[in-house]
Amino acid sequence: MLPLEVLQEAAAEMTNARSSGQSIMEMSHRSDDFTPIIENTERLLRGILNIPDNYRVLFLQGGGMLQFSMVPINFAGKDSLPIAALNGTLQKTATYIDTGVWASKAAAEAKKYISINIAASSKDKNYTYIPNAPLPQKTDAYYYICFNNTIFGTKWDTLPQTGSVPLVADVSSGILSEPLDVSKFGLILAGAQKNLGPAGCTIVIIRDDLVGNAPPWTPVMLDYATHVKEKSLFNTPPVWC
Repeated sequence: MLPLEVLQEAAAEMTNARSSGQSIMEMSHRSDDFTPIIENTERLLRGILNIPDNYRVLFLQGGGMLQFSMVPINFAGKDSLPIAALNGTLQKTATYIDTGVWASKAAAEAKKYISINIAASSKDKNYTYIPNAPLPQKTDAYYYICFNNTIFGTKWDTLPQTGSVPLVADVSSGILSEPLDVSKFGLILAGAQKNLGPAGCTIVIIRDDLVGNAPPWTPVMLDYATHVKEKSLFNTPPVWC
């Protein structure tokens, strides 16, 4: 639940946000009125999570579900093709650990763009435990986990050891509920509706060196580099502040 004082402030500013004479739902996302709102939101998030300077913070649309596509596309490499077009030709791989509904959905979507390896699963006991996580493959572009599986009540207490392979985690259910060492991840994603605010915004925190690796066929809205360059304002953001 959002704190009552937050809802009251939003209601009070519905027709006159920050003395601008307009609602936040009416103002241009490129205006001087909106800029401090998104900048302050990023500043607060960086402070709470102690996000290192070499990580970008993105405020995106599409929920966690869209990230199930964006992650494999952006990590597959500039020379990659969608997996369906390769006729079995080997390309970069990704390791997924299947710990529940959302990890399973993420893996199913990723198969369209990259060769994935489901290295461990707890499906045999209805996802009631976190399986032992094997080391990544040498060809892995990333290693994917769902950090907190709320449907089944499980959570990663010890992160997989992935070495130089970037660890990607869906932290939607746990973000800001406890300290999180961002530096241990290459990318984390989180739908805002769990712990941060109303539905409609997705947070992506990505390390600098992992930006700009999407293949040329990537739709412009699905390329992390697009949103890094435009500071999350490539198009009109969802109303979430």
